[in-house]
Amino acid sequence: MKYYKYDASGNTFVIFNSIEKDYTKEAITLCKQCNSDGLIVVVPHEKYDFKWLFYNNDGSIANMCGNGTRAVAHFAYNNKLAPKKMSFLTGAGVIRCEVDGDIVETTLTKPQIIKKPFIDNEFNIKLFIIDTGVPHIVIFDDINKFDKTLCQKLRYKYNANCNYAQVIDNKLYVRTYERGVEDETLACGTGMVASFLRAKDLGLVTDTIKVYPLSKEELQIRLQDGLIYFKGAVKYKVC
Repeated sequence: MKYYKYDASGNTFVIFNSIEKDYTKEAITLCKQCNSDGLIVVVPHEKYDFKWLFYNNDGSIANMCGNGTRAVAHFAYNNKLAPKKMSFLTGAGVIRCEVDGDIVETTLTKPQIIKKPFIDNEFNIKLFIIDTGVPHIVIFDDINKFDKTLCQKLRYKYNANCNYAQVIDNKLYVRTYERGVEDETLACGTGMVASFLRAKDLGLVTDTIKVYPLSKEELQIRLQDGLIYFKGAVKYKVC
């Protein structure tokens, strides 16, 4: 069986297609072997083009991953498992993607606010928590002040990923500590979208922006007719 390593803006995944079963052990082994953030297995589905099984590199299951959706869509199209415009089932619901060469645009699921802006008295910091497929804490501050130790504590306190976000000239910069990886990653799609939505609430950005994660790759997020679109390039190799 061929295992492909995909890189979506610095977020890396091992991807292959197979039957539906538990791949926890394979996730831990393959992610270590290929130095990847997660494992995605494409399995058949009766209603949609396919279903994904998503694992973090510690073997835990995640409902969603924005960058992962772009990677798996490219894999499915290139391997003739889905058309250019496709829909597939995730733990967070149905995701729709469109592939154009190495550029993939994802239409994300509807976000759910978990907790409106509030002050965490323990750490004396203002937080916003929203589920964009997985739960995210958003902190607006200078991203150079990113505090991994604080993010780790907040991650366990609220069981959510932790993002630092900053807007400069209608461009959004985001750094993310991800649960399941238990470290800062080079990019997190759902984290960038969570940060975008908080920036919109604050009146800091327009409906279409460029966003830059730690990897410094350029992506685009746009809000149109109530839907959120997330677009960027992917690349891959045989692992």
